[in-house]
Amino acid sequence: MNSEVWTVEKIVTKILDFRNKRNWHITDTPANLAKSIIIEAAELLENFQWSDRATDIVNVKEELADILIYSIAMADELGFDLEEMISEKLLKNAIKYPVLEKK
Repeated sequence: MNSEVWTVEKIVTKILDFRNKRNWHITDTPANLAKSIIIEAAELLENFQWSDRATDIVNVKEELADILIYSIAMADELGFDLEEMISEKLLKNAIKYPVLEKK
């Protein structure tokens, strides 16, 4: 396994470079990417169709990676900053779902 630490910026760059070298950016519209995310999510869900435990954890990892890759590509196509987007959503969720005091 590669011991190199990847930052969010490096991950995004690697994904977009991979996509662009294959000219996939031509068809990477928000609508197509949203469809692809759903398709990959369904493939992930297949691993849990008949059980709460996946029988093929390698496939779970691969399908989850596909979802993340398409999600990052979609964020890029829409001009969203990943760190800002996630930070804003976590803040919104923290307000909506505050930590409850333990009794």
